Amino acid sequence: MKHLLSIETLDTTAARLILEQSGVFKKQRGQHPRLPLTGQTWALIFSKSSTRTRVSFEVGIRELGGEVLFLNKNDIQLGRGEPIEDTARVLGRMVHGAVIRTYAQQEVEAFAHWSAIPTVNALTDAEHPCQILTDIFTFEEKRGPIAGKVVTFVGDGACNVPASWIFAAGKLGFELRIAAPKAYQPAPEILKRAGGNIHVTDDLQAAARGADLLYTDVWVSMGMEAETAQRLKDLAGYQINDALVRLAKPDALVMHCLPAYRDKEIDAATFEAHAQTIFDQAENRLHTQKSILNWLVS
Repeated sequence: MKHLLSIETLDTTAARLILEQSGVFKKQRGQHPRLPLTGQTWALIFSKSSTRTRVSFEVGIRELGGEVLFLNKNDIQLGRGEPIEDTARVLGRMVHGAVIRTYAQQEVEAFAHWSAIPTVNALTDAEHPCQILTDIFTFEEKRGPIAGKVVTFVGDGACNVPASWIFAAGKLGFELRIAAPKAYQPAPEILKRAGGNIHVTDDLQAAARGADLLYTDVWVSMGMEAETAQRLKDLAGYQINDALVRLAKPDALVMHCLPAYRDKEIDAATFEAHAQTIFDQAENRLHTQKSILNWLVS
């Protein structure tokens, strides 16, 4: 039984296969020679709001021949305190796979264990594996193999997106630099588990010099709204703007996993100057999700 629960636990060979097949699914959209989800119904169980993840999975499942049930946590008994293992054992008898977006990584892992159906982590507080696979696919689509390249993450380096980048760097052979204030740097145990060529610093300019990719995410992740004022103050200097872009390589890409808050983590002019890449990145969620789904049922 295959699951996609994290980049940390994803086999490198499987990651490369998903990335390679993402391009195939992109080229074949609307004319797929086979529909691997024909006759299947997949559940999307979301405790957190979503635009790109929800739409890409719903459309992707349908375009691969399947049906979708969208289940907000408050629409089912999970919202009234039913244990995740009971929900999992019920849904595992009724649907063919599940895509889960929630807070605790343990919930996704428990669901995968008890349901005995393919399970996808569509975002937890620990990791966002689907996003990072899409980001790497987008980079390679535009610049070739990511191995040996330099990726610089700017902002809150202790949240789920940089965590998945950390594990990806160890598996796929690129250099990762994380530029963040000391209080927002990744935990040492995560860096130790990941291995790889990873550098963490509070020196934003040094991290950006010679980078092939500058990447950022929101400063206030879902569930951290009570910390908004403090986070905006602490992270104010860690912005992607024209001055920072000029320190990177001349053909460096700028990416943002969206939603973007202009003039916070990225200034408005820089966002618009790189909008083509950013919205290609968003579109590629669909093609990568299809590749993930195909891998899970193959």
